[in-house]
Amino acid sequence: MLISAKDNVVVQGLTGRQGSFWAAKMAECGTRIVAGASPGKGGADVNGIPVYDTVCEATRHHPVDVSVMFVPPLGVRSAAADALAAGVGKVVLLTEHVPYQDVMRVLADARDAGAQVLGPNTAGLVVPGVASVGIMPGFAGHIFRPGSIGVISRSGSLGTLVSLNLVRDGYGQSAFIGIGGDPILGTTAVDAVRELDRHEGTDAVVLVGEIGGSMEEEAAAHIATMDKPVVAFIAGRSAPPERRMGHAGAIVSGGRGSGRSKVDSLTAAGATVVELPSQIGEALRSHGVEPDRH
Repeated sequence: MLISAKDNVVVQGLTGRQGSFWAAKMAECGTRIVAGASPGKGGADVNGIPVYDTVCEATRHHPVDVSVMFVPPLGVRSAAADALAAGVGKVVLLTEHVPYQDVMRVLADARDAGAQVLGPNTAGLVVPGVASVGIMPGFAGHIFRPGSIGVISRSGSLGTLVSLNLVRDGYGQSAFIGIGGDPILGTTAVDAVRELDRHEGTDAVVLVGEIGGSMEEEAAAHIATMDKPVVAFIAGRSAPPERRMGHAGAIVSGGRGSGRSKVDSLTAAGATVVELPSQIGEALRSHGVEPDRH
């Protein structure tokens, strides 16, 4: 999932402290926020943005392409149902600790509606110089600036670190896609890799993975077919088996999802796997991808 300058965004939970704060930051990045939706808050105004009780009501007054949610875990299912019923095609679920059965229902409903879902437990997405949806610092020029490197990360903090290192090395990003750290996700690593593979503005892809699950191994199958170079970093490779590290999905069980299996799969697919995020720039140059001119 990516966002364009033409996409109209509704912020679900705009009247809350986090929703109002990050809406202002998203607008600073160029994001076109047309409305907010908060049950019982219809008629309010947040920094000039009109608030409606539901997304369905908001769409009677504004075209909406993207919904981003600042809602509590137990409110995600109903909030997502509201957005999907309103015909929103892209839903960004920032919330963590959403019950798995609710996530599965949301993803099933989105599939039936032909909508895309990013998350849950995602930091969002950024297209530098265009728009940002979520809680990534897309407004910070020393972390994000327009360029040709697509970044995919399960972790928002690691994604920020990698983006910072890229800018320090002279690169900019075509897009950042934070897929989220939960075991069940709307947009997986292979989905994001495919998106950036066909994205004309992306010359190379950086994949920031973690131990646990098999998403990176599944992404490797597509990476093997790509002409664009891919550089990967896998976090948590020294973690002991059966120990959950950080994200809910970052747990290795019976050897499955181990750092070694991910490194081996990605390397066999032609990706360059680095030991440290600070080595990504050097790896890109080894593939002939030169820093962007600014």
